[in-house]
Amino acid sequence: MKKKILCAGEILWDSMPPGLFLGGAPYNAGYHLNKLGLDVYIISRVGDDDLGREAVKRAAASGVYTDLIQVDPELPTGFVEVNLGADGIPEYNIKKPVAWDEISLNPELAGVAESADALIFGTLAQRSETSGNTIRQLGKADCLKVLDLNFRFPYVNPDITDQSMQMADVVKMNHEELEQLKKWFSLSGEMKEAIRQVSDRFSLEMVCVTSGAEGALLLDGSRFYEGKSYKVNVADTVGSGDAFLAVLVSGYLNGVSPEKLISYSNRMGAFIATQNGGTPDYRLGSIEEIELLSLPVN
Repeated sequence: MKKKILCAGEILWDSMPPGLFLGGAPYNAGYHLNKLGLDVYIISRVGDDDLGREAVKRAAASGVYTDLIQVDPELPTGFVEVNLGADGIPEYNIKKPVAWDEISLNPELAGVAESADALIFGTLAQRSETSGNTIRQLGKADCLKVLDLNFRFPYVNPDITDQSMQMADVVKMNHEELEQLKKWFSLSGEMKEAIRQVSDRFSLEMVCVTSGAEGALLLDGSRFYEGKSYKVNVADTVGSGDAFLAVLVSGYLNGVSPEKLISYSNRMGAFIATQNGGTPDYRLGSIEEIELLSLPVN
């Protein structure tokens, strides 16, 4: 039986130099989880406008379930202006208020959560009280809770982060987000020591920290596993971390060994960085076929 994954939070349009791309970290992760053969339900909210209707249409065409995407009668669909640096690193101008700020809890959402294998959520969608409360209520379900920190300044809040990490079983972050946690929670030492302190403080099953071209580090239980770096021709890094997370969750739920898990996740993240936008089209017959993805190198 396929695993059932809920991806809760923002769905939006990324305005980038090549054009408009449907995105938002929860949607991006769900897109790639669907590619890996899991049943994915997107929990979000769009406006009653052309962009909202197109978002739902494209999301459905990608294979994810869109029945839980709500329509707001007043607020517009989420929109982000993405400016790319010379190295493909994005800067975001995230519009507010928008429809995904008002994701409301209803009996249908609560019922779906009770039968889920995993809930993926982030901190950005909790910038508003309504969506934040909904996500925290969904987090009470008896399933694997996966937190993608996904800090986007100025929408970075230590209290929301603390609550989210207490709710989580698995946390993924980048090295800059780890540095922020060190300041907030008075963590000490180098990267591995700080990761151990995060894991112990919040009783986590797994912690993963990505460092872009420097690779990634995974703490599973008491042991660390390292993912090698890839020096690829970067189109942009939008969605690379979301693709990484999708592979991490898929493999974890299906019993893939930690060594292979970090290797597959890191390679997928590198592959997405060579593409335009966070949800390029590709085909995989199995998670093992990630090793066959083409990576144009510098």
